[in-house]
Amino acid sequence: MIEYKQGLGYCMAMNPADPSIAKGPSGGPKQAVLAHLAGMAHAVAHPHRLELLERLAQAPRSVEELAGLCELSFANTSRHLQILRRARLVVAERQGKHVLYSLDNARQVVALLQALGTLAERNRAEVRQIMHDYYTDRGQLAPVTQQELLARLRSGSVTLLDVRPAHEYASGHLPGAVNIPLRALGDELSGLPRDQQIVAYCRGPYCVLAVEAVALLRARGFKAQRLAIGYPEWQLAGLAVDTGVATGRGRPTAPDGSQATPSRS
Repeated sequence: MIEYKQGLGYCMAMNPADPSIAKGPSGGPKQAVLAHLAGMAHAVAHPHRLELLERLAQAPRSVEELAGLCELSFANTSRHLQILRRARLVVAERQGKHVLYSLDNARQVVALLQALGTLAERNRAEVRQIMHDYYTDRGQLAPVTQQELLARLRSGSVTLLDVRPAHEYASGHLPGAVNIPLRALGDELSGLPRDQQIVAYCRGPYCVLAVEAVALLRARGFKAQRLAIGYPEWQLAGLAVDTGVATGRGRPTAPDGSQATPSRS
């Protein structure tokens, strides 16, 4: 019964207000595992915690940074992070006066978020309606799939645009991507080609940065589409990524690390 008691104790720690957990199941190893799974489910069962995980999938952040980015109080942010930490979805590391949080086993956490999104889009009509109204039906072309982008990168027929903040870009980005954060995009259009397709990407399929970037670009006469996935999903697929700050707008790099065909990127 040790395994069961540990599992039940974990689940109660994750959600002490749930009376059904306090009563406990009939006992046994299966029930112990199910108690752990219920605790994990509770850990992600809040929109603020899902947003925190999305942010941390881009780059490590301090509590102060996450509070500002997610428009939460410091205390509320810290509370949500502690729940995620107890579920071992995030880890904390002290650096000087700050504690930096990052994902614990990022690939598995991103896979969990991806599976949750796929299930929600299939089962919830409200999610499908939002996806249609905001992400699809805005006079934009259909998003570019991962496989389509791979083919365009190899042929050098695309300019890849990362519209996330510079800190997230430096922590990891698609090979050959140009970084122009959305808030600066309107002032830096002169550096983008008008005779080549631009594919913009950001934090993930529900991030609005790429959607807004494509709307701005198309309104200014550029040929632009958004990528259907974001940086975390690209990395999850096992594709090559780069780190560091871009030193110039050279040729895009193909996913195998080779230089693509010359293009105006």
